[in-house]
Amino acid sequence: MKRFYKAVTVEMQDGGWRVLLDGRGIKTAAGAVQVVPTQALAQALAAEWEAQGETIDATTFPLRDLTDFAIDAIAGGKEDAVTALLPYAETDTLCYRADPDEPLHRRQLDAWEPVLTRAEQRFGVHFTRVSGIVHKPQPPQTLASLRAELEAKDPFTLAALRMLASLAASFAIALLAIEPDADVGGLWDAASLEEEWQAELWGRDEEAEEHRAQRRDAFALAARFAALARSG
Repeated sequence: MKRFYKAVTVEMQDGGWRVLLDGRGIKTAAGAVQVVPTQALAQALAAEWEAQGETIDATTFPLRDLTDFAIDAIAGGKEDAVTALLPYAETDTLCYRADPDEPLHRRQLDAWEPVLTRAEQRFGVHFTRVSGIVHKPQPPQTLASLRAELEAKDPFTLAALRMLASLAASFAIALLAIEPDADVGGLWDAASLEEEWQAELWGRDEEAEEHRAQRRDAFALAARFAALARSG
């Protein structure tokens, strides 16, 4: 599609912020009014439109895609979004360790235990640790507390959490990644520990490394989206 607009602006409208193309407000993929909670997020969305050349590249709007998902898929069905996220807590990767006599166990303990402990302290819960792959349920009180944590989130934060948890296979990492003081790079290193371990053992595959880099960038983007959505 050829670029059909000249001016990209941001204005406060409808109780939030909107991006306007030649004075006309943008709508979501489903046709809803695209209103975001902060000026910072609106300006970041505007930058995606401003960066387009003579031809619009639909693959270069990752923040718009997350925004539309928050509005179209989550805002009207928040309870469904919360329910979809909780399984990541029930099977959090950080809780499943190799057997204690395996070398990987020490690496997991060093990298994962501080992250999991920080999440427990921050959210007042306890996660059950497991050696091996046999599933063990998390305490009901932990799941209830985490559900309440999610129910207090806005649709934009839930959209970011859905992406973060999926990429990290970890509910704890996802929640910590949206904290104001989050070490996003360090959290991704923890999430990708087992992939890094396999690469060290068996060598690095160029295609696999490229795919991992794409996932790392997507993780950072989702964390940035959450930060923009809460900025003043």
